[in-house]
Amino acid sequence: MVVENVAVNPDLVRERQKCTFNTLELTHLLDGGEAKTLERKEREDYFLSDPAFKDEVPMEYLSHKEQYEHSVRKACHMFKKLQEMPHGSMDNFRDPPVDSMGKRVKQLLGGMLGSAIIKDGNPLALHYVMFLPTLAGQGTVEQQAFWISRAWNLEIIGTYAQTELGHGTFIRGLETTATYDPATQEFVLNSPTLTSYKWWPGGLGHTANYAVVVAQLYTQGKCHGIHPFIVQLRDEETHMPLPGIIIGEIGAKLGMNTTNNGYLGFKQVRIPLENMLMKNNKVLEDGTYVKSPSDKLTYGTMMFVRVVICQDMSSYLSKAVTIATRYSAVRHQSEMKPGAPEPQVLDYRTQQYKLLPSIASVFAMKFSAQWIWEMYNVVNSELDQGDLERLPELHAASCCLKALCTSDAASAVETVRLACGGHGYMKSSNLPSTYGLVTAACTYEGENTVLLLQTARYLMKTWQQARSGQTLTPSVAYLNLYSDWRQPRAIWENSMDCVVKAFYQVAAGKVKSAAEHMERRAKGGMSSEDAWNESSIELVAASTAHCRAFMVEKFVETVSKSSVSRPLQTVLTQLAELYALYWLLINKGDFLMFSNLSPADVDGLQLWLEQLLAKLRPNAVGIVDSFDIHDEILGSPLGAWDGRVYERMFEESQKSPLNSEPVNKSFHEYLKPFLRSNL
Repeated sequence: MVVENVAVNPDLVRERQKCTFNTLELTHLLDGGEAKTLERKEREDYFLSDPAFKDEVPMEYLSHKEQYEHSVRKACHMFKKLQEMPHGSMDNFRDPPVDSMGKRVKQLLGGMLGSAIIKDGNPLALHYVMFLPTLAGQGTVEQQAFWISRAWNLEIIGTYAQTELGHGTFIRGLETTATYDPATQEFVLNSPTLTSYKWWPGGLGHTANYAVVVAQLYTQGKCHGIHPFIVQLRDEETHMPLPGIIIGEIGAKLGMNTTNNGYLGFKQVRIPLENMLMKNNKVLEDGTYVKSPSDKLTYGTMMFVRVVICQDMSSYLSKAVTIATRYSAVRHQSEMKPGAPEPQVLDYRTQQYKLLPSIASVFAMKFSAQWIWEMYNVVNSELDQGDLERLPELHAASCCLKALCTSDAASAVETVRLACGGHGYMKSSNLPSTYGLVTAACTYEGENTVLLLQTARYLMKTWQQARSGQTLTPSVAYLNLYSDWRQPRAIWENSMDCVVKAFYQVAAGKVKSAAEHMERRAKGGMSSEDAWNESSIELVAASTAHCRAFMVEKFVETVSKSSVSRPLQTVLTQLAELYALYWLLINKGDFLMFSNLSPADVDGLQLWLEQLLAKLRPNAVGIVDSFDIHDEILGSPLGAWDGRVYERMFEESQKSPLNSEPVNKSFHEYLKPFLRSNL
């Protein structure tokens, strides 16, 4: 994002002059082409130029209630502007595409443009991210025609109420009940305990008037497990809660405080039979239950959201590394050599080690998210044809990738925040807020450890298939290659082919180790459930290694297949190598155990990593410039394009309400009497 007629910090000018590649070429690559870049920038200008989105007082100085009210105002104006966008954009908006949210809506709810307009969570986000996709994925054709039309045109506002106060990722344990009454052809929803109250859904507190509610279905005296129901929560005219609906907001959190997360209880609330979403499972008028061919079909919405989360983590992390890298180029600190000028912080190798692997992670997440998105669309098409073969593979891949991308993003954002020293602790830096947003993703839509254990179940099953010589699906085919550990180890080579192979050797080794330890415990008389629990640390490690291996492979593969100039190809290759070596050396014990790596090879890998840091150092600012993040989206005096860090920080400090007057009334009310009393 080039800013004209603005004095740019000379350090940043020099950094940009050092860049060895065309930053605009990388911008186009990341956006998906020059036309996509232009479209994105036009959309950003359309929204960010609107004075209605400007904050006279920074949001952090408002009360919790005021922050929510301002966010609702912005959200309504945001989607009103979207409806009024020129160039036929409403074609996409009124006729939702396959993914149930147009690209424009997606950008307004993501970690870039959306977070610039509403900084701490959009109260309408769940309407688009969960409510609409669930209607599309779980509703019959007739239900879709009625409900999606109303929801997409914003006649109603919905949310997705699944998680309860006492149960989250373990959805089979949900306690909310929906009991069918054939006499009236209605379901009766009830919250039998306090722990059965819905807890966490975004927009539920005071925004939504409808919800997809996940409840245990009872009909003809039998429980048939969890099913989705459309429930009206509030009167469409007055917005008052309907009879039997107990509803409110759950309170302040580490982040996402304007998402309006809520709680919801039911006291004998009746809804008509047709309000059960019946694309898969059905209840007939007499109460007869008709089961779908596969209970896994009901997980489509969650897999979709996990894929979207992976994409969003790359966006949030790109903002954090842009802020920290530009700041590190401007900040001068200490003496590297006695008597010499204070160097840029970015010249310290330790600072490069904090920033550059985190920058590489942005690409690893983005390319892996693209791969899982393509896989999701393929499998979704297969499901429409009744082909369920690759559904377990998609579920396993989306679980572990969501877990790894969110935990990596949270760790990396905190690392680069610390790399900014004390200034990174300032709320105005936008790093604490960004951390609050990404770390939230470690638990919503599946707690990370539980998701890794779900992937582990798939890996244990495929390991047994590999042992019996069966052909495996693509993402686990490496288990066929490395299932025979009697083969002698090859000599280690410092090449990416060898490194990628090593990641898969480690993954296979950890899968094999976890499986054998479970078998040993079972043979010793332990129940299968206890054997699983006792082996769960190894199972989580196996899932992590499995996911890391395909993230490394997809990064290397995407770079090798990209049609870019030689200078850019060089930089992307260096980033892919850095990402792989960083995680290899972090987990070198695993590689010494399971791959061709020997202790004598480690020094060479450490040197390779340090050489990559040195090679990437001149391009660090150029790479983050290529993310092309508007200053308003960055929202940070530390990371602005012009590098006027200290001027901008001082300007931000003047926005504090405490600086509106030279003497605060607390002096006269408390401090002065206290000081006088000590005379």
